[in-house]
Amino acid sequence: MKDRGMRTAVAVLAGLAVIYFGSRGRSADDGGGVSGGVVILAVLAAALAWHLTKPSDTAAK
Repeated sequence: MKDRGMRTAVAVLAGLAVIYFGSRGRSADDGGGVSGGVVILAVLAAALAWHLTKPSDTAAK
């Protein structure tokens, strides 16, 4: 992807998806909210999405 805004949007959505699915199913008795592990996984997912959408240096001519 050449558009940096689109790369940012994909990375943010990847992180939010991990937070959403990581916090889903937790009851209020468990403390609710988002654990530190889920936040770390969200940051890693966003970084991976950012890396995978990086434009390649060897463009087909």
